[in-house]
Amino acid sequence: MRKKILIVITGSIAAYKALYLIRKLKEKDFFINVIMTKSAKKFITPLSVSSLSEKRVYENLFDLTEETEMGHIKLAKMHDLIIVMPASANFMAKVSNGYADDLATTVLLASKTKVLFVPAMNINMLTNPITQKNIKYLQSLGYDFIFGNEGKLACGDYGLGRMSEPDDIVKYLDILFHKTKPLDGIEALVTAGPTQEPIDPVRFISNKSSGIQGYLIAEELVKNGANVSLISGPTNLSTPSNLSNFIKVETAEEMLKVCLKKIPKDLFISVAAVTDWKINYNKHKMKKEEGIPKLKLIDNPDILKSISLHKKRPKLVVGFAAETKHLTQNAMKKIKQKKCDFIIANNVANSKEVFGSNMNEVAIMNTKGIFLKLKKMDKKKLAKKIVKEVIVPSLN
Repeated sequence: MRKKILIVITGSIAAYKALYLIRKLKEKDFFINVIMTKSAKKFITPLSVSSLSEKRVYENLFDLTEETEMGHIKLAKMHDLIIVMPASANFMAKVSNGYADDLATTVLLASKTKVLFVPAMNINMLTNPITQKNIKYLQSLGYDFIFGNEGKLACGDYGLGRMSEPDDIVKYLDILFHKTKPLDGIEALVTAGPTQEPIDPVRFISNKSSGIQGYLIAEELVKNGANVSLISGPTNLSTPSNLSNFIKVETAEEMLKVCLKKIPKDLFISVAAVTDWKINYNKHKMKKEEGIPKLKLIDNPDILKSISLHKKRPKLVVGFAAETKHLTQNAMKKIKQKKCDFIIANNVANSKEVFGSNMNEVAIMNTKGIFLKLKKMDKKKLAKKIVKEVIVPSLN
């Protein structure tokens, strides 16, 4: 069935990109209606929009002809999706506060249709706490957002605020309406849990990792269509459903060996807390009567670095780093040392609140610095954010 889309164009220098989107959607045989705000008409003309959409453009709430031909309530009800593109800071503020002072805001307030905002504005406007508060509130109500990458803005500044490209919106529609998943066909390898390094047949050294975060990330990747192999150290967790492979290991060397056999073409995420050292192993149980043993620590292999530098390196390599202080500084050192694309640094200063718990607090770093800093949140929610905001955009 032919899908109906309502495009709302608001006042922004990026309004011209809406013309390209209209043309692309017409090529894909979408039924399109367009509303333009008063400010939008300062940047592009209704005639240009009408020429591409092959329909009249709706502009006025109190226009008798428009209301007779297509009332605002009908506009609110008849579409499968409303796209606000570009979405200005002013328009989002009005919607988040329930304004209905023109045709566009009235339609959104009256509609139960899915809404996608595509913001475009100066970096300082986007990062202003008021705008961020409005965006988070709208997201909490179920509104979708597509944000553009960093780049040069119309004002000359460089950073966030650029509008996402129309082709990104077309991809969103393909996923929304054709039920494809964003990571379909992606081959992924995830490591999770601790490793254990034996001292003798009954003792070992390890760490407090529960494996929860790694398992949840693996689950989220599967939900998004990826073919996932999970390599896990010793945990008490249930095996996630629908994995391509699930392999249990104990030591760092065992984990590395399996990882090298399973190197995927697309994605490697090293969530496992790999024990940094192993011990000179004793074949027989050491006796207390023999006195305090002299244990020699030996460096374990660096799994993340080994995969990052491998000749069959996946397209995207992501690591985790547990830190108790200087979170972002230490993470930046690791991203340079290990040659990966992202490091997700989690704050374990209060280890009881992280290891074995359902909460985590992280800073996501790329080679340029802080990519995303997140407050403490549920590990399941964090897994969704990592996949949606780091993995999917990086592989599409």
